[in-house]
Amino acid sequence: MHFTGRTWRPPYEAHSVIIQATSGCTYRKCRFCNLYRDECFRMSPMEEFEDDLAEIKRYQPYARRIFWTGANPFAMSYENLKLRALTVRDYLIKCQNIAMFASIRDIMDKEVWQLRKLRAMGINGLSIGTESGDDETLALAGKGYMADDILEQCRKLDEAGIEYYFVYMTGLAGKGAGRRNAINSAELFSRLNPYFISVDSLTLFSDTELYRMAQAGAFVPAGEKERLEELQLFIRNLQIRTHLFANSVSNFYPVTAYLPKEREAVVSELQYVIDTTSEEEMAAYRRELKGLG
Repeated sequence: MHFTGRTWRPPYEAHSVIIQATSGCTYRKCRFCNLYRDECFRMSPMEEFEDDLAEIKRYQPYARRIFWTGANPFAMSYENLKLRALTVRDYLIKCQNIAMFASIRDIMDKEVWQLRKLRAMGINGLSIGTESGDDETLALAGKGYMADDILEQCRKLDEAGIEYYFVYMTGLAGKGAGRRNAINSAELFSRLNPYFISVDSLTLFSDTELYRMAQAGAFVPAGEKERLEELQLFIRNLQIRTHLFANSVSNFYPVTAYLPKEREAVVSELQYVIDTTSEEEMAAYRRELKGLG
């Protein structure tokens, strides 16, 4: 198999077959991220891609879900995505879903009719690192789009029938701004249809712009209890049926919930942690994090 640079897949794709479609990131301007800092975006040559598909066919000929790696393979043009999706079907005849990371920016150049065709070819399951639905937070994070862009582009996915997943990041708005971020993000997400929402908590690494801003006093990180209160508020304000997974290593206390059914239970669980755990104990956990993988 051909893998270059940083190979990263979400925890929920653990049972998917992994293949490299691209490497690196087309953007590399998010102020909190260092995952692909030194990697230029590259599409895997079709010869390599087909060699890897042939190898997968030898070992997992009946694979039903395949995950394309790279920070955002959906940045490829419609024609490139079409070619690769059809090639997957040539090798893996039982494959039903082709999943990958995507950015809101990657959807902008694709028409709804193109998205529908890609869905018909098996592309379904876009992990979108929205991080927030609040304009001030999105600007601070350097995401390169605003809340209205999230709404417009994901409505295109809804219309095309493509399943997608959101990421929300507590602490990203900074100290004292978590309440605004939670309420505005929940309001925006509730106007869309993410199949589930994965929650991370901001961890500042020394080779990121946001870390340097914090060192200079231009960004003040939120405390750990404030982040848990932000997560509570986000959960309270979500008005859609969705699965919420706040169980990555970046979260001091991992929780999962099916909303709205388990809303009150998980909010109470978080409140217990807030009431019984010291800020220092939570902060010590954050300081010890060396990576998120």
